[in-house]
Amino acid sequence: MDAYTYAYRGGLIENRHKVSLAIVGPQGNLLAYSGNPHLSAHMRSSAKPFQALALYLSGAIERFGITPAEVALTCASHDGLEQHVTMATNYLRKIGLDESYLACGIHPPFDLAARKALQQAGQPATVLHNNCSGKHTGMLAAAMALGVEPRGYEQPEHPVQQLNLQTLRDLSGHQHIPYGVDGCSVPTFVLPLAPAARMFALLAKPEAAPEKYREGLEAVFRAMRQHPELVAGPRSIDTVLMQTVPHLAAKRGADGYYGMALRETRWGPIGIALKVESGSNEAREPMVIRLLEVLEALSPEVALEWRRPIVRNVRKLEVGHLEAKLELHWVDG
Repeated sequence: MDAYTYAYRGGLIENRHKVSLAIVGPQGNLLAYSGNPHLSAHMRSSAKPFQALALYLSGAIERFGITPAEVALTCASHDGLEQHVTMATNYLRKIGLDESYLACGIHPPFDLAARKALQQAGQPATVLHNNCSGKHTGMLAAAMALGVEPRGYEQPEHPVQQLNLQTLRDLSGHQHIPYGVDGCSVPTFVLPLAPAARMFALLAKPEAAPEKYREGLEAVFRAMRQHPELVAGPRSIDTVLMQTVPHLAAKRGADGYYGMALRETRWGPIGIALKVESGSNEAREPMVIRLLEVLEALSPEVALEWRRPIVRNVRKLEVGHLEAKLELHWVDG
């Protein structure tokens, strides 16, 4: 069974973006798939809800009084709005550190209006505008709570990264997890889609997880649902979907990755991991929308720009569009 996002120009298909995805229950049972559910892929930022569990496993939540809003920012690929930067700044101060400890690097805000405002003010972007500044602050908080040296927290051998690796092993049920270096310099872990989807299924149903992870999974799910604007931004798909679809926690990752935890469906709680094999984020969004429609979690009547995104040229003329075609294979039993 295949899934493709097609890019049309002038009514003709210009590009075909193949998509693989897995839909899994909390016990790790494969419910449905398209493409190759065993495709190995870097989870990129879609792993952030599980990396945030280090806050609970290390005792950082209690030690620093970390709030649900700060947990949401720890899970975020935020758009660099003023509220994101302010919260990241205060979060660092709360744990007794400053931005010099952040190893994520600097890039302009994802949000174009926020980027333009910085330019007009003649102000450079800082490390706090990095979409991963919340995640990195959470890793620093975990290091401080563990009583280990915070600098170097981004290195694979650091206790925080080893804790993250063990968390992924325990929740995915997959012991061999290679890694690369993510855009923000921390390890990005590689999993087949089905075990990755199982982690999202446990985010949807924490009571099915090993006991030590249950509290954290429930708290992360609730934080993302309570503060969707901190997980991304008002014009980003994660935020809008969590504001639109009940019982959904959604997390984008770079290069065409997407993860979702759906708490209430006709199949019970489910987890989804999806990868656009070309790495296109533009091709990812229409497929995410189409999948939610097929799962009857999102009504086709809900107006969302990502359902059929318009392609425009430099003069802003409409020259084409993107459209997702999805065929799911349901696994018997």
